[in-house]
Amino acid sequence: MQKLIEKIYSRPARPGMVGDGFRVFNYFPNAELTQKRVSPFLMLDFNAAYDFGPSDHIRGVDVHPHKGFETVTIAYKGSVAHHDSTGNSGVINPGDVQWMTAGAGILHKEYHEESFSKKGGPFEMVQLWVNLPAKDKLTAPAYQPITADQMGKVVLPGDGGVVNIIAGNFNGFQGPATTFTPVNLFDIRLNKGGNLTADIPVSHNTILLVIEGMVTANGEQAAEHDFILFKNEGEEINITADEDSIILLLSGEPINEPIAQYGPFVMNTQQELQVAFQEFQSGKFGVLE
Repeated sequence: MQKLIEKIYSRPARPGMVGDGFRVFNYFPNAELTQKRVSPFLMLDFNAAYDFGPSDHIRGVDVHPHKGFETVTIAYKGSVAHHDSTGNSGVINPGDVQWMTAGAGILHKEYHEESFSKKGGPFEMVQLWVNLPAKDKLTAPAYQPITADQMGKVVLPGDGGVVNIIAGNFNGFQGPATTFTPVNLFDIRLNKGGNLTADIPVSHNTILLVIEGMVTANGEQAAEHDFILFKNEGEEINITADEDSIILLLSGEPINEPIAQYGPFVMNTQQELQVAFQEFQSGKFGVLE
């Protein structure tokens, strides 16, 4: 049975700036797309393709804390660098992903990679926040750099395109990311006329974002930058590219636990939030210049 579409959303009207290097459209959370409806995902920011121009100043987001969840950054155009207070660092280029587990608490910063910043050019990325269940909120911070060549790949028949499996299972093929709850994250590149069918568990909250192009999903057309929310009914998603397209398909088993959030801290109770602030202010998250 096909997974029914609940609603197709257009791109938010106005972008916002995160630091001075990320010009993002925030798709959720909002009053309609509540945490319960998109869990285990907490946030989706989309930096639609934008040329910041060449600069000797390195644009980005300076040092800031996180606790209780994971950040996932997917690069489509441009290059993003990362440093954190556990000593991890890396650069992701188009097609790559960085998956950071904040867990018990971390400081990090993200910014345009230096050589890319100097020359400028189109910059396009997605950042997701993925919740952690209560039992894993205090897990040790970790960092997974996932390059394009490390992903699971499914080449579609008839020159239809390719599915890059970042996390989870696409029709029996597995992605490399380690996750704490069941999550699927697929970077799908379709040539015009390309078609695929994905089986997604009925219980998963499921979302599709059209990064570029135009597609028809389960009989309904979605244009560039549209966002499809599926109902938790049915398992099959059929997608056909009406033109060359790039889409992001994500799904996950909801985490049915209380959420207490303030800024970069996502816990289960207000008391745990207070502890997070105390730990950050006392330097427990480490040091990062």
